[in-house]
Amino acid sequence: QVQLVESGGGLVQPGGSLRLSCEASGSTFIFSSFVLTWYRQAAGKERELVAHIGTAGDATNYAGSVMGRFTISRDNAKNTVYLQMNSLQPEDTAVYYCNAVPLAGGVPAWGQGTQVTVSS
Repeated sequence: QVQLVESGGGLVQPGGSLRLSCEASGSTFIFSSFVLTWYRQAAGKERELVAHIGTAGDATNYAGSVMGRFTISRDNAKNTVYLQMNSLQPEDTAVYYCNAVPLAGGVPAWGQGTQVTVSS
């Protein structure tokens, strides 16, 4: 079983930056074998995919609304995935969740979420 813990959320002004982290832990898992995704859910809206990264970190894709502003990365030695968010806008306000799925298939793991609020 993999446990995911997000951190780094908070209140930021429009145009500002935040870096989210998601650290994985658990027994008998190999972090580098997991595909990792950041999702977000704004109040009253459905959860949406923000960014996705492959096991080696060399394959990424992004939602159109964040492309060019957000960067996903991973450090397999630290069992951590990051989301660098620049040029934040009020519409980026949401709870951000980390998701991990084994490349070979299996039950996905979710973190508890971290709140990001963009407001002046």
